Amino acid sequence: MKDTIFVILARWRKKPTRELVEETTKLIHQATKEGAKILGMYWTFGRYDSVTIAEGPDVKAAMKALLRFGDFVSTETMVALPAEEASKLVE
Repeated sequence: MKDTIFVILARWRKKPTRELVEETTKLIHQATKEGAKILGMYWTFGRYDSVTIAEGPDVKAAMKALLRFGDFVSTETMVALPAEEASKLVE
């Protein structure tokens, strides 16, 4: 069974500092040790400060990992399905 793909939009809760970035990096490394795979990570302009594309075993694992970031960022997370797979669902 394939892992689930997640699109994670995040906003810093306060102005990022070097220490804050280092702390969130540690949490990302911890998530990867627990089965998450980071497919892409980008800092962005606009409504969100970053976008992360990740792959993980399931929604529960993603929620467990993301809850650790609550002190640092607010997130909006979407489950994604590759377009070629989604198009097969159209009737």
